[in-house]
Amino acid sequence: MHKPDLFKMTTKEIRQAYLDFFKEREHQIVLSAPIVIKNDPTLMFTNAGMNQFKELFLGETAVKYSRIANTQRCLRVSGKHNDLEEVGIDTYHHTMFEMLGNWSFGNYFKKEAILWSWELLTEVYKIPKDQLYVTVFEGDEKEGLPKDQETYDLWKGLIAEDRILSGNKKDNFWEMGETGPCGPCSEIHVDMRPEAERLIVKGDRLVNKDHPQVIEIWNNVFMQFNRLRDGSLQTLPAQHVDTGMGLERLVRVLQKKSSNYDTDVFQPLIQFISKEANIPYGQNEQTDIAMRVMADHIRAISFCIADGQLPSSNKAGYVVRRILRRAVRYAYTFLNIKEPFLNKLVPILADQFNGIFPELEDQQDYVQKVILEEEVSFLRTLIIGLERFDNFINSPGKLKKSSTSIELDKSFDDSWQYQEDQELKLIPGKLAFELSDTYGFPIDLTELLAREKGFKVDMAGFNQALDQQKIRSRAATAIDTGDWIKVNEGEETEFTGYDELETECRILRYRQVNLKGKELFQVILDRTPFYAEGGGQTGDTGRLEDHSRLFQFEVTDTKKENGLIIHYLDLLPADLEGNFFAVVDEDKRLSTQNNHSATHLLHAALRQVLGAHVNQKGSLVNERHLRFDFSHFNKINSVDLEKIERIVNQKIRENITKKEERNVSYQEALQSGVTALFGEKYGDYVRVITFGDHFSKELCGGTHVNATGELGFFKIISESAVAAGVRRIEAITGEKAENYISKQLQSFASLNEIFNNPADINKSVKNLLEENNLLKKEVERYINEKASGLKQELIKTMEEINGVNFIAQKVTLPNSDALKNLAYEIKKLVPNLFLVLGSEIEGKPEITVMLSENLVNEKGLNAGAIVRVLAKEIQGGGGGQSHYATAGGKDLSGLDAAIRKAKSYLSI
Repeated sequence: MHKPDLFKMTTKEIRQAYLDFFKEREHQIVLSAPIVIKNDPTLMFTNAGMNQFKELFLGETAVKYSRIANTQRCLRVSGKHNDLEEVGIDTYHHTMFEMLGNWSFGNYFKKEAILWSWELLTEVYKIPKDQLYVTVFEGDEKEGLPKDQETYDLWKGLIAEDRILSGNKKDNFWEMGETGPCGPCSEIHVDMRPEAERLIVKGDRLVNKDHPQVIEIWNNVFMQFNRLRDGSLQTLPAQHVDTGMGLERLVRVLQKKSSNYDTDVFQPLIQFISKEANIPYGQNEQTDIAMRVMADHIRAISFCIADGQLPSSNKAGYVVRRILRRAVRYAYTFLNIKEPFLNKLVPILADQFNGIFPELEDQQDYVQKVILEEEVSFLRTLIIGLERFDNFINSPGKLKKSSTSIELDKSFDDSWQYQEDQELKLIPGKLAFELSDTYGFPIDLTELLAREKGFKVDMAGFNQALDQQKIRSRAATAIDTGDWIKVNEGEETEFTGYDELETECRILRYRQVNLKGKELFQVILDRTPFYAEGGGQTGDTGRLEDHSRLFQFEVTDTKKENGLIIHYLDLLPADLEGNFFAVVDEDKRLSTQNNHSATHLLHAALRQVLGAHVNQKGSLVNERHLRFDFSHFNKINSVDLEKIERIVNQKIRENITKKEERNVSYQEALQSGVTALFGEKYGDYVRVITFGDHFSKELCGGTHVNATGELGFFKIISESAVAAGVRRIEAITGEKAENYISKQLQSFASLNEIFNNPADINKSVKNLLEENNLLKKEVERYINEKASGLKQELIKTMEEINGVNFIAQKVTLPNSDALKNLAYEIKKLVPNLFLVLGSEIEGKPEITVMLSENLVNEKGLNAGAIVRVLAKEIQGGGGGQSHYATAGGKDLSGLDAAIRKAKSYLSI
């Protein structure tokens, strides 16, 4: 093993030393799994190194390598491991981090794991032994678990007993979740304080006390038990080891830094930010935090996008967007960076991970463009959020004791926004949550904005709103699962669905689940033709028939979870032990595989027409249609769309035979030029689907047609934008495509008939549109003339009340735009204006409120608040800006009352 100068070891050298150490001890070095998880309903992101080996711990997949080591990119921002608000504030929490790990699956156990971890830390990395402490599970009487004496005795042979600390179940008993493998763990902590401090206060008093310089560096987990649904513990038939060591913390220790951010993991990013912002790092706490937030967050954002998860408004995409917006907000507020900037960090990051996580370098331009567009969009949103905050600060509820004696209706729906007592100076928790959830304001920055204005944030109300959101989120995805009940011997399922749609099988095990209040059964078979949802293709449906064929049980869905093919049934057979027939819905399967093969042809055609930058970013394939998302930054013009469609249909007419290769070495497949998808986890052996020698060749586990002619016909029905840098094509095949064309032709024939079958239908439609536009302009001119006359009439009705020019009248105008234009025209002519207009628009009442800016700023009037109160008279609601707002309603008879009520806002 290469051993560089320990005091000058770079992150790359430290990482490699770890992998080399365990490779020498017969561990298979495996690749990191994607940071985004696609086949586990319990997780959105990889939050620990063991996630990709979950099915091995559960005994659901055969062990190929009994010893494994790797470095895994992880993300912790939500759920149990919610570290986001700490990131950048302290020196050791991160969103994305690398977890160095070594695993044993039924091979070695406590002795080897402990000896090797100690050897690596103290002999290879040369960490002084007098700075290390270890923890051991102290036992738990309620669980009937004794102290982990074996681990204690092993440590006693390596380290002084006063450095072996007892830990409770919370700190030293690791569990995968409410159910599943678990066991005692032994942590290694390092005391990085100066020697003088260590002499005054011993480190054992600071272990697991959140001290920034006394930190956990490694955790050895010993999987001995399986937690059942009733809470009891069952001894596992095979014992496993799961260890994890945060690379960023290890680098900090070896490079002798007081903060993870001072190491070469983060400094290249921080120094670039510092230079571009023209603000030195290390001189101001607020700007330092902002730089740390940006340097940390760009890592998580970039790798999530590279692994296929784009920023969006729900689920995992929302988490990515939230991280990105937090970084932009810090840059905007503390570093005065008002333009898109985060995207400029991507090349630095790609270079840092070159050779270890090449996914980022391979997609650098794409990732950078996605972040750029997301930044541009959020900076617009940010301005709106700041206006929202300022509107609250200047709201009339704050000024009810002012000279204008403004009185708000206490029953109006958004009354939480306004505090009656100005002395409270309190930002409501719901508003703080809205700013966080909708506008991306981290709560600490809302607190900062509040302090600048002399206010405080109602943190109790904020936390309550946050807890309610978490409850709603959990309820939306809640699934209550029972323990697996074994029926027949066997662990793995043989999938036969590539070759047949019906097979004889046995039930291996089942469990009952409650999914959103509905009781279902999940069933594992020893053999199945049912394709489990994956790769964008929906799962098969069909039926399970008993051996007599007299009783049938509907299979409503098929999914894959931790490597298991799970069949969903509403009812179970009475006799589970006999033989059954698993029968796939043939019509649905054939239509689905038509659309799946069409996505391969479409992907190849897109690359041929648009360029090699096109990569699949998502897909949905079912029996009705296909949806294909791909990287491209511009709308596809009609000429290119036609080319793409023509190429696909040409390949269909050629009736190209599918070439299927199973169990191909992954490396061999890549060398052959196959298209692999970023963000997908591939095994050592893969399946390759080829249509045409030089046209389409992809790694794919889905089902496909035997020859392209089976598709019949391909028709694109829409092309649109999905997210920054991602376009979407929706298309249909076969009979559905024929029906679509038939309906289009029928519509065209009807249009021809309406125009009396002209020689040139396009010209006829164009002439009609031109005539319509001329008529619209005539109508608009008439409305403007009428409004101009109304303007002078309304000004004549003006009353001056305490220096305010007040106008409140009903008017007759044909549409809302005319009403708005009239209000703005009057505002130009009348200073100190308080204008309220009521009108009937298309049979419904509308109210418009217009205020001069000086009334908003000096007298505390707010058009949005006023219009919401007036709208109650017409059984409606509304809102808008502080100077202009509108409302609609149902009750026309209430317009007069609303007009009269407007005057009550000004005392006489």
